Amino acid sequence: MSMLVVVTENVPPRLRGRLAVWLLEVRAGVYVGEVSRRIREMVWEQVKELANNGNVVMAWATNTESGFDFITYGDNRRMPIDFDGLRLVKFGLDKK
Repeated sequence: MSMLVVVTENVPPRLRGRLAVWLLEVRAGVYVGEVSRRIREMVWEQVKELANNGNVVMAWATNTESGFDFITYGDNRRMPIDFDGLRLVKFGLDKK
């Protein structure tokens, strides 16, 4: 089991409800919990299925140099990149 954090923006209420089944919503669109790898993967499948045009980032504790890993879904200025084996975030141009 490891700590999981999911942050959502502009996702449908149905996804928010699904996330609330497994995680605690501590702020609007911010979910946290301690879950197994299997549950984390199932949560991510729900995100991909239900997020529509929204965007989501999911981060969890793991045995890496930084102590965590993360994945993203949807369009966002902040995009994950790999820099010599370290996961970082690159800021893209503002689309507005």
